Amino acid sequence: MSPRPRIASVSMASAAAIGLVVSMVVAPTANAEPCEGPAAQAQPQPNQAFEIPNPSRLGTLNRPIGHMPSGANDSAALPKLGLLPSILKALTPPPQPGQVRQQAGVVPTTPKPAPVAKPVQPAPEAAPPSGPPGTSLVGWVTGPDSPNQTIQRFAITGTDLGIMWDNGDPANHQVLMAFGDTSGFCQIPNKQWRYNVLFRSSDGALSNTVAVPDGVVGNKYSGSPVWRQGISKQIINTIGQAPDETGIIPTSGVAVGTTQLLNFMSIRDWNSPGSWSTNFSAIAVSSDNGENWGVYPGTIRPPSGGNENFQMGAFLKPGPGDPYLYTFGTPNGRGGSAYIARVAPNLVPDLSKYEYWNSDNGTWVPANPAAATPVIPGPVSEMSAQYNTYLKQYLALYGNGSNDIVMRTAPAPQGPWGPEQLLVPQSQIPGGIYAPFLHPWSTGRDLYYNLSLWSAYNVMLMHTVLP
Repeated sequence: MSPRPRIASVSMASAAAIGLVVSMVVAPTANAEPCEGPAAQAQPQPNQAFEIPNPSRLGTLNRPIGHMPSGANDSAALPKLGLLPSILKALTPPPQPGQVRQQAGVVPTTPKPAPVAKPVQPAPEAAPPSGPPGTSLVGWVTGPDSPNQTIQRFAITGTDLGIMWDNGDPANHQVLMAFGDTSGFCQIPNKQWRYNVLFRSSDGALSNTVAVPDGVVGNKYSGSPVWRQGISKQIINTIGQAPDETGIIPTSGVAVGTTQLLNFMSIRDWNSPGSWSTNFSAIAVSSDNGENWGVYPGTIRPPSGGNENFQMGAFLKPGPGDPYLYTFGTPNGRGGSAYIARVAPNLVPDLSKYEYWNSDNGTWVPANPAAATPVIPGPVSEMSAQYNTYLKQYLALYGNGSNDIVMRTAPAPQGPWGPEQLLVPQSQIPGGIYAPFLHPWSTGRDLYYNLSLWSAYNVMLMHTVLP
């Protein structure tokens, strides 16, 4: 398995200089929703008014129905900013440090990998004051109601996900955010549909959203990789490994040193709400802070032989003293359980070096994804996980079978994971909530996370204060 990436998104000039064959296929045409209200009325600036090149042979693609949570009310009123009714009474108090030590994770059964560079610490200014336990809607990250003005500044009227991770760069410390299917101006042919886009932010205050600066062409630290001023570019294109592909959707991101890694899934079909089928999952890589991306061909996981349980990923950086990088896996759709694997950070492109947790034997099994057993029972939707410095435990956020956003905690990445604890009930935001992605700089009592809302087809920033 070659660690050399297949380049899927570089400039034509750069490609010619290094002799690469580059696929310029971008997202297929789409009737993206919602093209109504402020989004439909928005008028592009002259620099934004162009049709994205689209040589794909695929037909029109509506807003991907598979992302719709079952039972979502598409006509529900938008939620109001501020505190949601109190729903945290069922949250258990944080464990005592001695209790955590007593429940320490299983000792590795294989030699530990070589030490890796010490991770960059979160930005010191990211310290909003804690308040009473509860969950609040802080503000919109994207869309017509966002302080980021993503329509005017990035040609983004609708999008989802907003996966966040620390870029690991001490010189320009930022959080990167990857989004899924993205629509632009409704008046432009094909509505400027993109499979995925990226934002960057150094905002640690998070006072009314995750603030994003302007995107600048060729500037790897600007607010977004852009084709031209005012329109975010698609960052991961097709690599031509599937005859039918209707989406390239990021599922998790992580930095190893200053190398950015992005797990994604290639969508074959969007089916019914909460259901879709995949061609494969794989890992994209960027050495320039997310400006350009390639794909490691050795990381392609077709949905078979145990890899069907790793079609969506959730990278996890461990707590103190643990040298591994972990990745949770779930099947395509929102009905499966969560599994877990680990690997030395410097060996991420080599699937033969991964170890999979088998709870039947209480061991990590090398190079055999079929040996993995569930660590969190399904249904588990899109998820994110991190080590929490306040709880001194690991926590995972996801949507459950009731489409509620819930949290579980555990003393080790492989568990045992505690019961679901309710953070955001579907009944309070009935437009259809999904995909809670934790902010990497909020590891204490204050949890900040992005959350997608189907009815608005945009991303919100949420804030939960733990008891």
